[in-house]
Amino acid sequence: MPLFDFKQKINYKNEILAGLTVAMTMIPESLSFAILAGFPPLTGLYAAFIMGLVTAVLGGRPGLVSGGAGATVITLIALMKLHGLEYVFAAVVVAGVIQIAVGLFKLGKFIRLVPQSVMYGFVNGLAIVIFMSQLTQFKVQGSEEWLSGRPLYTMLGLVALTIFTVWLWPKITKAVPASLVAIIVVFAAVLIFGIQTKTVSDIASVAGGFPPFHIPEVPFTFETLKIVFPFGLIMAMVGLTEGLLTLNLVDEIVGNKGNGNRESMAQGTANILNGFFFGMGGCPMIAQTLVNLSAGARARLSAIIGSLTILLIILVGAPVIGKLPMAALTGVMMMVAIGTFEWSSFRIIKKMPKADILIGVIVAAITVFMHNLALAVLIGVIMSALVFAWESARRIRARKYIDEDGVKHYEIFGPLFFGSTTAFLEKFDVQEDPENVVIDFKESRIADMSAIDAVHKITDRYRKLNKSVTLKHLSADSRKLLRNAAGAIEVNIDDPVYAVADR
Repeated sequence: MPLFDFKQKINYKNEILAGLTVAMTMIPESLSFAILAGFPPLTGLYAAFIMGLVTAVLGGRPGLVSGGAGATVITLIALMKLHGLEYVFAAVVVAGVIQIAVGLFKLGKFIRLVPQSVMYGFVNGLAIVIFMSQLTQFKVQGSEEWLSGRPLYTMLGLVALTIFTVWLWPKITKAVPASLVAIIVVFAAVLIFGIQTKTVSDIASVAGGFPPFHIPEVPFTFETLKIVFPFGLIMAMVGLTEGLLTLNLVDEIVGNKGNGNRESMAQGTANILNGFFFGMGGCPMIAQTLVNLSAGARARLSAIIGSLTILLIILVGAPVIGKLPMAALTGVMMMVAIGTFEWSSFRIIKKMPKADILIGVIVAAITVFMHNLALAVLIGVIMSALVFAWESARRIRARKYIDEDGVKHYEIFGPLFFGSTTAFLEKFDVQEDPENVVIDFKESRIADMSAIDAVHKITDRYRKLNKSVTLKHLSADSRKLLRNAAGAIEVNIDDPVYAVADR
């Protein structure tokens, strides 16, 4: 994939407006994540700018938006409390190096191992998390107390106005993104009528300068590496998991394939720069990516515009953006959550295997209650693999017959691997079988060491009774496995009693 596809027809209006909308929704979220972790607020905005710009230019998926994401920030909170901000910057650099290594060694392809049931659970859980996270805006700033009385009714009214505008505007025209129109409408209403409500400046100041170059002030020793490496590794894996899943999601929406390895290297480059330019690091942000796509963006320009807008706001636009009502941004994100949810999963639920339904629910539950996207996906993949192994193990079977020469034939169907070896061994009647036995693997395959051991056991049983066994139609990889294990199971291709043949 070239850096820029000059043959791609770009809708500049959509790209610019989508970029502005993304910037508006990213600012309060990045600020909130930074404050949650105990970082200076500007580290969140710097991360949004650096991640957004670098991955937009170098990344493997046009339309993907990166920033200072909560998923990666959460992994650094303990390091911040134990060792302070400078160690956090060092860990972010380490995470970037790991992500570049993943891209260079082309390990991004392993995201293809994530089954559809896990994707459904991940996306639905994420939609619930996005929606639930907006409810914190209905609390009194700086406390756990819920708003009440007039402030509550004002917040509810403005959020409702935002949601109504996002819903109504596309029915009028799609020339301007509905999310941006909703933000402008609510902002105008608050200014014109002098409505008192929570604003961006109530979260933190967004004013500052250009990200300063800064080498993390930590001892350059092996002891420091032992401290920061585990946190960097976890951050890198969480960022890559969320990033590559987001890339897959965008692939499905847009209809063409992105480059996971290139995206991994872009994320790594951006995180290294974060560590040296006072950013808290990050990864692709699914909510902002969906805002971007729903606004009609399909090229890299929108994410570039969004990141440059954030920098411009930091430098000169803070007084205006600080007055932006949080209700408008809350309403937009709620609509994003509703749009993110895979409602189609309810329509096909009766057609899905029960195991897939259970896996999807568990993945969604882990995402919602533990806020750990990487763990949710990992558990989902492991469960899917176990279900697949169980189902494959049940498919092993044998067709038996004796030919006119008195030779007993066993035609094996289904893969022979660790899960099916017990059933495989039970298919043979060693004591009653004639002196010559043929085991035909035309419809089967020896897959692992457990399968090799099972072949050894059954042939050894026949050998002890002075009966001859011939293995037929072994695939090339099966023969290679047997030869490689010859020292362990005493297989000799020339053995007159135990002959391995491919006919």
